[in-house]
Amino acid sequence: MLLRFRVANVRSLRDEQELSFVVPGDEQAESANAVELAGSGSVTVLPLIGIFGANASGKSNVLTALTDMRNAVLNSYARWASYDGIPRQVFALNPKGESEPSFFEVDVVIDSVRWTYGFELGPTRVEAEWLHSYPRGRRQEWLDRDASRSEVFKWPGGRVKDRAQLARRTRPDALLLSTAGTDNHPQLSPLFHWFRRNLWMINPEEERAERERYTTKELSGPRAKRIQELLRVADLGITGAHVVQDGPGRDVVKLTHRSAAGEVPFDWQEESYGTRSWFALLGPLLLALDEGAVLLVDELDASLHSRFAAEVVRLFHDPYANPKGAQLIFTSHDATVLTTPSGERLLDPDQVWLTQKDKDGATELYPLSDAEPGEDEDLTQSYLAGTFGGVPSLLEGQIARRLLAAREVGAYDEAGDQVNQAGRG
Repeated sequence: MLLRFRVANVRSLRDEQELSFVVPGDEQAESANAVELAGSGSVTVLPLIGIFGANASGKSNVLTALTDMRNAVLNSYARWASYDGIPRQVFALNPKGESEPSFFEVDVVIDSVRWTYGFELGPTRVEAEWLHSYPRGRRQEWLDRDASRSEVFKWPGGRVKDRAQLARRTRPDALLLSTAGTDNHPQLSPLFHWFRRNLWMINPEEERAERERYTTKELSGPRAKRIQELLRVADLGITGAHVVQDGPGRDVVKLTHRSAAGEVPFDWQEESYGTRSWFALLGPLLLALDEGAVLLVDELDASLHSRFAAEVVRLFHDPYANPKGAQLIFTSHDATVLTTPSGERLLDPDQVWLTQKDKDGATELYPLSDAEPGEDEDLTQSYLAGTFGGVPSLLEGQIARRLLAAREVGAYDEAGDQVNQAGRG
């Protein structure tokens, strides 16, 4: 389970930003779950977070930064040796960004034990890496790595086994956790595998065909009944889904649709973009719910009606549909996801995070609860009105006026060119 994520100097996230699933202080959140921690009571954790903001405000970069961290943990030991330097995307609008480290840190819960793990990546080496555990409610330092010291690796308390071998096998440009996971280290592998089993990214423009194939494969497995049911209740006119062979070793799906003449099967290419997007989402969505994983969905509303997006939100809120505490982080432009058609809040203020760019083009990330909305305030209307920030700085009719002004300037310049040409003639 993910509690918090902190990041700095990654993509548009210049200064340190934090995304938190933990309900602050003594606040009550109807959708939150109490998670028991070893030796220290419990913590109240949200099942999902929605990130809203204007175009190019950095919403997607928050999710991408999470996958950047995941990729570093999984791949730095096995793959980074072939790179010229460390692969990273720093804040590009500041010349100092390239020379400064990129910072990543997470707080997670694994088998009731809280862990804090983070690192800093420089242009050519891992500048720092640290790991803290809270098995009895109090912090234990397990790893303190600092590339600027003569003794790079320190092991407070001597709790980690095979320390010398781990330090020897870890390259300066690789994470020690990546080395430990690859070597199946008995103490550190659970954290490595947490990254492997979490932070799955779904982007509307990438790998959709792969997700379609995965959902098609799941139609022959234990999740088939739920996939069929979610296709039907989506009100697409679909009555069923069937897998057929289209050549040796190639399975394709055909959806049957209700008609006056009975059920009619459609070829996959005849299905609408929205239907295919919904179908491609179902396999990974159900896998995350079954595994209790953290799922990242960029542009949840892309090609999906707001009612579809709302149903995805309800799945993660529902303890029967989500018994293992899976979590969702999604981005959206659709403010109607904040409330139901009847005016009830679909998301608590703590679950709504906003992004906006400062004057230097850096992303600021903050929870809507910072704006202290009223208990009965309509979050959708207030958000669209700009009360909380995170909306485009655009006046009504401004685009049309800009186009008209540009056309008039163009006509003026063209007339001036004609006069000049006549004068030269």
